[in-house]
Amino acid sequence: MIRVQTLDFNVQQEYQALQEKGESGAIVFFCGLVRDFPSPQTEKDSDTVSINTPEFELQHYPGMTEKVLTRIEQHAHKKWRLIHSRIIHRVGKLNPGEQIVFVGVSSAHRRDAFSACEYIMDILKTEAPFWKKEGGHWVDAKASDRQAAKRWLDP
Repeated sequence: MIRVQTLDFNVQQEYQALQEKGESGAIVFFCGLVRDFPSPQTEKDSDTVSINTPEFELQHYPGMTEKVLTRIEQHAHKKWRLIHSRIIHRVGKLNPGEQIVFVGVSSAHRRDAFSACEYIMDILKTEAPFWKKEGGHWVDAKASDRQAAKRWLDP
């Protein structure tokens, strides 16, 4: 299940959806929040960014974003034995502390669930067409995000 939306999501409801049918032996999820401080890249690029009034906006390429997320999700289901998966990503203007992304998977076994959840999040950060603006400046993907994704993509 893939959703790209402006509205917030309910983590408890998403967790319960992963429990449906009672087949799961493991549920792993990640919920990302908007940081309450500018990224180091933004801070370096601008003297006008204030830690007390961070501006954060996320834009995406409608239609293409969902296709990429679906491809990532399908690949995870091929690579690991998953029962359910959910990817929710918010877009628009967000405030510090707000939820921005939910990635959750269920599986019969914990190793599959842990690996698949981490894979989805790592690949999403580098391949999904989202654009992040912090403090009035567009921010590129971090080198650490590219490195995390690379370990899944290298043979």
